[in-house]
Amino acid sequence: MAELDDIINRRRSSRMFLPDKAVPAEALNEALTLAMRAPSNSNVQPWRGFLAVGERRDRLAAAMVAAARAEPPKAMGLPESFSARRRELGALVYGSMGVARDDADGRWTAQLRNFEFFRAPVAGIVCMHRDLGMADAVGVGMFLQTLLLALTERGIDSCVQVSTALYPDIVREHLCIPDELRVLCGVCIGYADPNFAANHLAVPRNPLAQNVELLDD
Repeated sequence: MAELDDIINRRRSSRMFLPDKAVPAEALNEALTLAMRAPSNSNVQPWRGFLAVGERRDRLAAAMVAAARAEPPKAMGLPESFSARRRELGALVYGSMGVARDDADGRWTAQLRNFEFFRAPVAGIVCMHRDLGMADAVGVGMFLQTLLLALTERGIDSCVQVSTALYPDIVREHLCIPDELRVLCGVCIGYADPNFAANHLAVPRNPLAQNVELLDD
């Protein structure tokens, strides 16, 4: 129990990686194999993953950055009642990087790193078949969380990126993803840069009672 607790508490979203430190194929395959044990509706196993490394990863990242520069991305939609969370997280992340709220250029430079996959040596794309719905998206989420924890156990860092889904056509083109699959998110996999301050952030969570209610008679 203590070991699992430690792994869960150690997992965090890394926003800068060591680009020249490769992820061992054996460790990556072990983590992916464990993630395949995630539960899913009717054992559909709705997740489909694509991993890009080496030159393929570099071409994808370059194309994503070029697209973002040509047509800056729209923010992923959040209702106004939840947008304060994004602002709070932004203040923590940008603040740790020394980027002021009114520094538009600094914020744009930091935002572009999303489309470079934060320089991670492995750029992952997670998809789901278009015919599947919300219940199956839950299964994809459990696959992703299991993968992140399995990577953490092996000393490998990660970051899930919803921003990748803003340019699905580019992802499809570079990774040959069929049309019947919906691009859900990206995931960076590698080793976090220990000198990047934002990698050491402890992002707060709500008190348990704010999100979970225990009901009795």
